[in-house]
Amino acid sequence: MTSPQARAVLITGCSSGIGLCVAEGLRSRGYRVFATARKEADVQRLNADGFESLKLDLSDPDSIADTLEEILERTGNRLYALFNNGGFGQPGAVEDVSTRVLRAQFEVNFFGWHELTRRVLPVMRAQGEGRIIQNSSVLGFITLKFRGAYNASKFALEGLSDTLRLELRGTNIHVSLIEPGPVISRFRENAYRAFKSNIDVESSPHQMAYVLLERRLADNENEPPFTLPASAVLKKVVHAIESSRPRPRYYVTVPTYGFGVLKRLLPTRLLDRLLIAASGAEVRH
Repeated sequence: MTSPQARAVLITGCSSGIGLCVAEGLRSRGYRVFATARKEADVQRLNADGFESLKLDLSDPDSIADTLEEILERTGNRLYALFNNGGFGQPGAVEDVSTRVLRAQFEVNFFGWHELTRRVLPVMRAQGEGRIIQNSSVLGFITLKFRGAYNASKFALEGLSDTLRLELRGTNIHVSLIEPGPVISRFRENAYRAFKSNIDVESSPHQMAYVLLERRLADNENEPPFTLPASAVLKKVVHAIESSRPRPRYYVTVPTYGFGVLKRLLPTRLLDRLLIAASGAEVRH
């Protein structure tokens, strides 16, 4: 078991939800947590709450480079763990998501994570240890209708992370994927904002289906079935950081476990039927 010993951990997307919960949880365990966020107001609030918080925009390579440089100056060029978490979900049918919007989804959910990770790896190699923890999703290995952009970004993340894990074997730098289903957060709220901004409902052949989709996204009162608090993810992150043998994958929530089994057992067409039925339920990473 690895002891915190004030080891430095960088977390992205700490304004709320999973990122904030993990930041609070790791701080309480003795880690030196650098809690980053995209908006200046959130950074100020996090600093007021006692965190070392800096602004980090995953869609801006200069922001990534400058923020990491500042963190490494504060730590003496050491960083034990990176928890890649910041991101968002872009709802909408594949044919209604423009290539520009798809690029924006990947810029935050995939390319920004890759940029930050590859900048962190030389530091971890030099110190002889490290943990890369990627907050993926059940939607990183199964698909649901109207989540194509988000699905694609998480499928890409899973492939990149699996490859990285193989390439880092023997270095004492471990790569783990966290794969949550529905977790309490502002994910739906942010997804609804992205949907309203980028999807032309009136011109879509899916116009009628979007009525139900919008109703679900706008519902901030009722959580989807099997929703867990963000602390369920924290528990897995702690194991990925502190275990001498962290797992390659950590399932979180009943839907993730269920779909993990079904994907291995069912033929594609039968699984498709279940996924079409399940597309009526909101799924969170």
